[in-house]
Amino acid sequence: MTINQNFQQLKSSYLFANIGKKVREYQAAHPGADIIRLGIGDVTRPLPQASIEAMHSAVDDMSRAETFVGYPTDYGLHFLEDAIQADYALRGVKLDLDEIFLSDGAKSDTGNIGDILGTDNIVAVCDPVYPVYVDTNVMAGRKITLLPCNAESDFAPPLPTEHADIVYLCSPNNPTGTAMNATQLQAWVDWANAHGSLLLFDGAYEAFITEDLPRSIYEIPGARTCAIEFRSFSKTAGFTGVRCAYTVIPKELMVDGASVNALWGRRQATKFNGVSYITQRGAEATFTPDGRAQVQATIAYYLNNAKTIRNALADAGFQVWGGVNSPYIWFAAKQGMGSWELFDLLLNEAQVVGTPGSGFGPAGEGYFRLTGFGTAERTVEAVERIRGRLG
Repeated sequence: MTINQNFQQLKSSYLFANIGKKVREYQAAHPGADIIRLGIGDVTRPLPQASIEAMHSAVDDMSRAETFVGYPTDYGLHFLEDAIQADYALRGVKLDLDEIFLSDGAKSDTGNIGDILGTDNIVAVCDPVYPVYVDTNVMAGRKITLLPCNAESDFAPPLPTEHADIVYLCSPNNPTGTAMNATQLQAWVDWANAHGSLLLFDGAYEAFITEDLPRSIYEIPGARTCAIEFRSFSKTAGFTGVRCAYTVIPKELMVDGASVNALWGRRQATKFNGVSYITQRGAEATFTPDGRAQVQATIAYYLNNAKTIRNALADAGFQVWGGVNSPYIWFAAKQGMGSWELFDLLLNEAQVVGTPGSGFGPAGEGYFRLTGFGTAERTVEAVERIRGRLG
């Protein structure tokens, strides 16, 4: 009996599990501490009312034999696929229904996509980066190269100088909160097509874009032959505890002579039984006029929190990124302070939890991430505490 030895190459615990452990230990030692959590990217606002009503109705459907729904289809139920297809069309992107695959989360799909890709592929990831991109490829035994991003380029990822078969891109970015423009994305698409490489484009935060920027990689000419896109209802509609997302794989996309669309469909049919009918009805409702308005109100709420944090930190003299097209705020620690050192200081002396930048990769050392996903009142209190200690 043996185990997958690649797991032995992972860090002992996932970044956010480590943060959770530190916070629990602090809380146990200080039972009366009033901790404000702006670290993990979980949401606090309730689901859109349109989704609640649709899910209640779907529960009623499940109570009657004539409207009961069992296993979903491999891709998703057509009513939600239709809504997603129409949403893309608003941006001038034409998709076939069988290019849309529903799932239980973008986190799952950005990791699981590796199931259909060879383990001898070289994977390039931006640094700093969402840890799942790295960890899931370490589990598979793939070689990983880093694309260091820095403040001088506003953390835009540089094109690889060495060969990479697969590249993960995230825009708006987690953790830095920055978003790529059309010119930058076109350079990536052109590079991928020229080198026969695959772009894995994480668009989980596209709904937070406020400026005139692409929301989909497929707005860029040539992307259908080199890119897969991942999207989620988690942060946009508050589905973190409900679980629903979708992945788009164009039928033109070929790797090693095989249709990636067909391979992913085969993988999903084997390993995934679909998103529940009740959840899909809730997701569909976010595309209705009322649902869209309610989702936008929630996003505006989180972006206002992000603006509050961004402005307070900038006024206190910090270098700050994000918070405009993203719920994340990324800032540089002062006076050479390390990321985990700043984490401990804010936890112990301000009772505010953030995420140390070094947890997202070597280039994140000396930086820190806060989120706009708290309540407005607690966000204001948190920045007052931070400025009181660091300002």
